[in-house]
Amino acid sequence: MHADLSRLTFHPERHYSAVVAQQGRVQLDADTNEQTAIQLHQARTLAADLIGPHGGPREACGFRIDYVGGKHDIDTLYIHGGRYYVDGILCDASRPAPGTPVPDDGAEEQDDPSAQPPTYWDYWDQPDGFRDPEKPGHRLPSPAQSPILVYLKVWERSVTAAEDPTLREVALGAAMPDTAARVKVVWQVLALSLTELNIEETDPSKEVVRAAFKKWADGQAAPSARLAARSERPGHADEDPCLVKPDARYRGPENQLYRVEVHAGGEAKDATFKWSRENGSVVFPVDELDGTWVQLASLGHDDKLDLDVGDHVELTDTAYASRLEPLPLLRVEELDLPGRRVRLSAEPEPSVGRLPHLQPYLRRWDHHEGPKRKGRTTSLRGGAVPVTEGEWLPLEDGVEVYFAKGGTYRTGDHWIIPARTATGSVEWPADPARRPLLQGPAGIARHFAPLTLIKGEGSPVDLRYAFGSLASSVPAADEAALAAEEQAGREERAAEADPSGGRSQTTGEAEASAEGDR
Repeated sequence: MHADLSRLTFHPERHYSAVVAQQGRVQLDADTNEQTAIQLHQARTLAADLIGPHGGPREACGFRIDYVGGKHDIDTLYIHGGRYYVDGILCDASRPAPGTPVPDDGAEEQDDPSAQPPTYWDYWDQPDGFRDPEKPGHRLPSPAQSPILVYLKVWERSVTAAEDPTLREVALGAAMPDTAARVKVVWQVLALSLTELNIEETDPSKEVVRAAFKKWADGQAAPSARLAARSERPGHADEDPCLVKPDARYRGPENQLYRVEVHAGGEAKDATFKWSRENGSVVFPVDELDGTWVQLASLGHDDKLDLDVGDHVELTDTAYASRLEPLPLLRVEELDLPGRRVRLSAEPEPSVGRLPHLQPYLRRWDHHEGPKRKGRTTSLRGGAVPVTEGEWLPLEDGVEVYFAKGGTYRTGDHWIIPARTATGSVEWPADPARRPLLQGPAGIARHFAPLTLIKGEGSPVDLRYAFGSLASSVPAADEAALAAEEQAGREERAAEADPSGGRSQTTGEAEASAEGDR
């Protein structure tokens, strides 16, 4: 997540079940966040084990799909409300009620049925889909040419006060930074044709479609890119002022959490990456765009978290953040401090940053140029650093990264690298010989579930799974239990009616006489 963190310490393979606070100790964000991650991991693992890869409650199973072919309009889908679990992650498609406003003075208070929105989502207005009918790639495939499969894509992204201003406590004042960030479940209903699943049958069975989709989804979910990180004392270290230990491999003056994130995906020859020493958490809400000039709500709280000429920034909003579509990174060319404005190297894309309700913002990245190789500096591509596999690439202050050969890169995938002044190195897994280990991305984890097969209007084939509630009425006792209970009752009543317990009078007198002789 893009948040101001010290580090991320949760690793499921360590099998920790709780974080235990100790008295008199420093409290760190990493400990609290690990406790949250442990509980979330346990809950989702349990849900996935019980439910399976995906499924919904039978009485409130969400994401029922209706296909509506456009006669004079564009094709769409109706996404009905309810709940559905994908790999243990809860997805809720229920549309929130709009509420009833207070009537104007003198007006009679009454509900207006025509003002109520539909109870379902439309394909084009789903909350985190941000589909654009003007983009041909966003439109639904035509089921008239080939049946289409409607599926659910689920992932998570971080949200800060720059994207959701209601997270900020206004009582702290505008000069104070925001507090905690949030993690949001993003669900998106999408579609693809059966030809993309390599299904040639015109009327395949549910089992064939589900098997083909699982194979496709496994390929989409499993990242193939791997990265390693290390810290190496640079050759010019002796020229630096003595701000760090002379033998330190990491030469930075402060602790940092480096983030290396894929910008443009694809094969290595096409992929690019960007990096931040602040985990990509330095953002600036945008108030207004005017050509290449961007007016910001703030220019930062100090010289470490502000903007400077030469910085590369990403102008984005919640729509592009949810669609994971890369935009060109722009360079800051000029600052207008009194007016809280910056001039960028080019005008931003016309489809981003113009709608205030999408909360546009600038995100600062800390690379200024590509790494130097063979005495020359690598030129940037679209403002980002080209991926080069099979060799160590320097970032700054001795921090280096290595991309394994043969990887395929996805926009948004990222790696987190803590750098510490106390050790003069970065924290990264290594083998006994201290060789850095190649690691897959720390995120983004993508999850998929099939919903409906559309062969034409009015003929959906439901591919969802449903489960019933475990709770039921208390069962009646079985015949053996009832018979034993009845026999015990008879014996109890007989004992109360005959205190002698069925013994004869002579036997009772003899026992009483024997008791007297004692």
